[in-house]
Amino acid sequence: MTTQAPRRGRRHGRAPDAATPGEAAGGRTGSLPSGGVAGGALWRRMAGAALVAAVAGVAGWGFHRVFPGTELLTAVIPAAIAPAVVSATLGRRPLWLALLLDVVLWFAGTVLLYQAANPGVFADVANSWHALLTTLLPAQPEPHLLVLVHTLVWAAAVIGAETLARTRTRIAAAVPALVVYGTALVLGVDGEGSNVPVAGALFVLIAALALLRDDRSPLWLLAGLPAAAALAALALVVGPLLPIAAQPYNPRQDADLPPPRRVDSVSPLDRVSAWLQIPDRELFTVKADKPLNWRLAVLDRYDGVRWTSGARFQPTGGRVPEADWTGKADVVHQKVTFDGLPGTWLPAAERPERVEGVRGLVVDPESGALLAGAKPAKGFSYEVTSKVPRPSKQELLDATPADDPGLTAFPAGPQQRLFRKLAQEATKGATTPITRAYRLQKYLRTNASYDVTAPPGHSLKGLEFFLQTTHRGTSEQFATTFALMARTLGLPSRVVVGFRPGQTSGGIYHVKSGHVMVWAEIKFDRLGWRPFYPTPGRSGAKDDHDVVSSAIEESEELEGEFTQGGSDRPKTSQPQATGNGQEPSNGPAVWLIASVAGGALLVAYAGMVVALPWWRRRKRRRAEGPEQRVLGAWRQTCDDLGLRGRYALTAADVVAGQAGSGDISAHIQPLAEISNFVRYAPDAVTEDAATAAWQRSDAIRRAVRARTPLTTRLRNRLLLR
Repeated sequence: MTTQAPRRGRRHGRAPDAATPGEAAGGRTGSLPSGGVAGGALWRRMAGAALVAAVAGVAGWGFHRVFPGTELLTAVIPAAIAPAVVSATLGRRPLWLALLLDVVLWFAGTVLLYQAANPGVFADVANSWHALLTTLLPAQPEPHLLVLVHTLVWAAAVIGAETLARTRTRIAAAVPALVVYGTALVLGVDGEGSNVPVAGALFVLIAALALLRDDRSPLWLLAGLPAAAALAALALVVGPLLPIAAQPYNPRQDADLPPPRRVDSVSPLDRVSAWLQIPDRELFTVKADKPLNWRLAVLDRYDGVRWTSGARFQPTGGRVPEADWTGKADVVHQKVTFDGLPGTWLPAAERPERVEGVRGLVVDPESGALLAGAKPAKGFSYEVTSKVPRPSKQELLDATPADDPGLTAFPAGPQQRLFRKLAQEATKGATTPITRAYRLQKYLRTNASYDVTAPPGHSLKGLEFFLQTTHRGTSEQFATTFALMARTLGLPSRVVVGFRPGQTSGGIYHVKSGHVMVWAEIKFDRLGWRPFYPTPGRSGAKDDHDVVSSAIEESEELEGEFTQGGSDRPKTSQPQATGNGQEPSNGPAVWLIASVAGGALLVAYAGMVVALPWWRRRKRRRAEGPEQRVLGAWRQTCDDLGLRGRYALTAADVVAGQAGSGDISAHIQPLAEISNFVRYAPDAVTEDAATAAWQRSDAIRRAVRARTPLTTRLRNRLLLR
């Protein structure tokens, strides 16, 4: 026995790389069961590492609703495989060495993703989640977005592989991958396709991992996997029937969208008169199924001097959100090729629903307006699929104006009385909103003439001169006058700058500068935006353009047939969640892990409930530049007043809504004035203005809290409102 003591001493004193994982993890000198970390056969260790890589990779594929192309594989596959290989190779080595190599391989994966070493990769990882929340799915497969998937899958594979190699648990190694899958569900909630098959694959792989770690013969794998596959198939059938599948929570509803921005230094509306003076300049060509008007820019904000766009453009991989209209529509395919069209606006027919071939594409979900990330070069082409609504007579009969104060706002000035008087005279006897719109269209077409030599401009003074003196103008004056007159009648309106179909040759429409045209649109509930053409034809009586002519003939035919009507539509949703588990033979029980995980989720949610509003307010208060801090104070005030998400409201609308509310009304007007000043003169904003804006915002916040019951505040906080 004395001769054995030195040997035992040497065994306990040998280097870490010679110790068994059981000794390193638990300090035990006995061997582990064959289902443990290191006591089993080599095939069992390798199979476990392969299963962890597969679980992480499949969880990463859950992002296919965010990035539907094959580019996603370049982010998922290296991140899932590399940590599993490291763990299988260095499972007996110190943990720090494996983690160091994993970090090196993560960075190597980013080099493959970016096609070069990128010093800003850490900033991209930190900012990519917010970029995805403000992106219309599918997202462009850009490296600065895909790096988030790469990092999440890599982290899940590292934690899972090292947990498998250094502990005796059965399925704990799959938990990080499930977190990745949950993140994919949240970020891809409104994407195309389904993640139910991905959930089924994860179930089968986790079941295989549990059987592998259960210290049973390989025959159990052959028997257990078919049963797991059958349960997964049942889940594929039952999953879509759950209430939560009907309308899941979409975090994009609560994401801070970018503010409205000035797109080009020169508005397309300001180019109309110049284009008409040089009518033969080639702008672009369209290969399309049928002739249509090609809309370019949508302008919905008017300050008395010019029309601008209030669009909140969001990045997209090509999908354009659907409009209000869900009835019959013609699907039109187009291929647009740039020739000499300036700016970054992209022409398309009616409401686009999908765009292909544009890198850096952004779209306004409200109007469907399209913008390229950079000015397109000559010869650049892209494809668009659009829907052209075809409402019936009854659907037009039931049309009622949409309720949107921002689209009926008229700038203060003496001209408003003139516009209202003329609009009322033009629509006298009309009993329905659609009839009033048609009468107003007819009034302008018959009481003024089209003249390309008319003075340009669309200020209130210029339009007053057009109505009372010259009675001649281009579509710039006719459309903008129609939109403003419609607003005095309570009809929400905007103007659209676009082009006539152009000259056709072999199915290709050649659009020149002389084909430019401006028309107006009015928004109706359920119908969405309907076009109106108040500009007369060049001959005075008839238009020389078949698309407009057919629309005018239809309006004249239907004008006397309408009576009043309306309709609405409800929608409901109810979320639900389920779960199950099984206790392992070794290590913590599954119910204990589930309880701890559930408690951790509750603690995390409580922390988010407390920290998220504070973090958002702090970020806005410390934004770069005094102009951004002023806008942050205004957004914070809108959130405190319960107006979060109502981006169409102007500052005047917010102020009007708080009239007579005591302390709030005393501070909201000065804050609105500072905010409006920032929007029109951002370079002149001082630090004192930013400080004053936040003092007003804090005062409004205190007043709102004072008048809101504690139970209501707690409910709003728990619901992250």
